[in-house]
Amino acid sequence: MARKPTVQGGQAPSGRYRVAVYPGTFDPITNGHLDIISRAVKLVDRLVVAVAVNIGKGPLFTLKERVAMCKREVELLKLNGTKVEVVPFDNLLMDFVTSHGADLIIRGLRAVSDFEYEFQMAGMNTRINGKVETVFLMASERNQFIASRLVKEVARLGGDISSFVPPAVYRDVRAKYKS
Repeated sequence: MARKPTVQGGQAPSGRYRVAVYPGTFDPITNGHLDIISRAVKLVDRLVVAVAVNIGKGPLFTLKERVAMCKREVELLKLNGTKVEVVPFDNLLMDFVTSHGADLIIRGLRAVSDFEYEFQMAGMNTRINGKVETVFLMASERNQFIASRLVKEVARLGGDISSFVPPAVYRDVRAKYKS
C-alpha cells in the first residue's frame, strides 16, 4: 500500500509553491502572534504577514511603527527556510491575498468566541474568492489568553506585560504609555 506524501519543509506534496497571508492589526505584535507565525512557516513556502491599517480599532502604534515592529520580531524567528514578508495593507483582504499570489489565509484561534467571528469571516472570504482557503491554527496553551487589546489595557494601567510580548515590544509599549 502506497504511503501518502507528507508536507516537509513547507513544500506541498504536489510540489506546488504555497503562499499564505497572515493578516492582523498587530497592535502590538504579541508572543501569540509570533507563535502562529512560527507554526505557519512549517506549512507554506512563503508567508506574508499583512499588517492592517484598521483605524476602527484605535491603534496605539502607527501603521509604520507596527510594520517595523513586526519586521524586527519576525527576523528573530527560526523560519524553517520559509520566506516571510511583512507588508502593510488597507484594502479588502481577498484583493490583498490575490495580489500576493496567496492561496491560503492563516488565522489564529484562542477561544470559542474567536471561532464564531473567524467562521463568519472565512465564509465571507470564500464567497468572495472560493479558490482561497482559510487555515485555523489553535493558539498554544501558553498563549491562549493573550490579546493585543488586553496587553494594551494592562500596560496602560501600569501592569507587567513582559510575559506577553517580546522584550523590544515591551519597551515600545512602555515608551508609548510614558509619552
